Amino acid sequence: MDVRVGDIVIMKKNHPCGSNRFVVNRIGMDFKLKCEKCSHEIMIARSKAEKNIKQIIREE
Repeated sequence: MDVRVGDIVIMKKNHPCGSNRFVVNRIGMDFKLKCEKCSHEIMIARSKAEKNIKQIIREE
């Protein structure tokens, strides 16, 4: 899956605040994602993140 830093990913499940849009801040074995609505940052395993991504919005 081609995910880059700065992309916006729409996940299958919502964050507890109600948003499902996250900005990718770091990529490696883990993804560091930041919720667009509440600005909470989470670290999630790459395999779990790639399984839960519904759509990728490129920031050019």
